[in-house]
Amino acid sequence: MPITRWLLALVLGWTAFSSHADEVQVAVAANFSAPMQAIAERFERDTGHRALLAFGSSGKLYAQIRHGAPFGLLLAADENIPKQLENAGLAVDGSRFTYAIGKLVLWSPTADYVDTEGTVLGERPFAHLAIANPKTAPYGAAAVATLESLGLSTRVRDKLVQGENIAQAHQFVASGNAELGFVALSQVIDKNGSIAGSAWIVPPRFHPPIRQDAVLLKTAADNPAARALLAYLKSPAAVALIKGYGYDLDEPDAAD
Repeated sequence: MPITRWLLALVLGWTAFSSHADEVQVAVAANFSAPMQAIAERFERDTGHRALLAFGSSGKLYAQIRHGAPFGLLLAADENIPKQLENAGLAVDGSRFTYAIGKLVLWSPTADYVDTEGTVLGERPFAHLAIANPKTAPYGAAAVATLESLGLSTRVRDKLVQGENIAQAHQFVASGNAELGFVALSQVIDKNGSIAGSAWIVPPRFHPPIRQDAVLLKTAADNPAARALLAYLKSPAAVALIKGYGYDLDEPDAAD
């Protein structure tokens, strides 16, 4: 085929591909920022559709959706908020599923500060312990449940500093404003599975499972990009990324 005809065919093929591409606004829980950015990039490359991402605490995103924010999908940090949207008639029935099961970690950027059993909470002096707001952020609620399970709630109460979401809680620790904090494993693990600093991955028996559900909102019920992204989250490419950031896809054994 002459080069001019080949180029014309290529351009026409891309035009046809692009003309069927759509975009969707996606509300994403703050803990899932890094993996979702990677997924969105691959999603656009593989499908042509674009995902426009907004990050925040699940509670704040829920409030925005209830007040008419133009999101098409919600990737929450728990399963309750997507259920509430279903009950309110704002989500498409049957679209909800668990895209990840989160892991809570007690973390410090300082090497050897946090031991692998978490005894630092009861045995080592510190001034500040960062957590996300437990009223709006499921990882914050999991942190509070962990402290209660350990019998340390009263002991550390005056040392708690709350971030609006898990991203802000992580920033408190990363900046040195808190010596340690409860954050999402996905925030501190690198692509090789290593954690900079020191950490205790909290066993799931200390808090309720952090089942993170996605749901299609009725505002995007007929949006091809929204439905394509919901399906893409279950694809091998997305699953590999999700696992690579330290999430589970099956419920962990509470005895672990």
